[in-house]
Amino acid sequence: MEAVVDWILVNRIEIIAAILGIVGIFLQIKQNHWYWLTSIVMVSMYIFVFYDSGFYADMSFQVYYLAISLYGWYFWITRKESPQKDKNDNITTTKLNLKQWIICLLVASVFFAIIYLILKNFTNSSVPIGDAFTTALSFVATWLLARRILENWVFWIVVDIASTGLYVYKGLYPTAILFSVLSVLAFVGYFKWKNALVNE
Repeated sequence: MEAVVDWILVNRIEIIAAILGIVGIFLQIKQNHWYWLTSIVMVSMYIFVFYDSGFYADMSFQVYYLAISLYGWYFWITRKESPQKDKNDNITTTKLNLKQWIICLLVASVFFAIIYLILKNFTNSSVPIGDAFTTALSFVATWLLARRILENWVFWIVVDIASTGLYVYKGLYPTAILFSVLSVLAFVGYFKWKNALVNE
């Protein structure tokens, strides 16, 4: 029992961040703007966790995510920049067209190449390919989420599944549990947003 308590104390920041991540995903599925405040607190904690674990690309992504969270919160609350609004002046969900899909995949590929080269040549990362892959896709997914575009969930599904394996490999078990839950909830989120889009 003492060993369990010691483990919780040592990993308390990661555990709290993981719990906030689960709370946040439910708010995200419900398209509740409080999701962004939850994310701001969570990613601030994960900056420390990922730095301590050598996930340097993930750590850098958390800084980016922090900035996007502030933007997303503003965007969802003010609704001033929405490309499409419903009759109640709320932001509606939109979809990517083929050209936008291609752009997103190209951007993710460029990010992957840059991040991988940085990790491989300038850090002691033990998982440069995996870290670069999940981080590159996360950059795109976060932007799509901030703009309330349905396909953010497709990117998150891939990111969450890949991240679960990476975090198990690195021994970040609370975070691995979080991302395994997020993998399932990302499917739920996709279909809920898709249904909402159809009914708008």
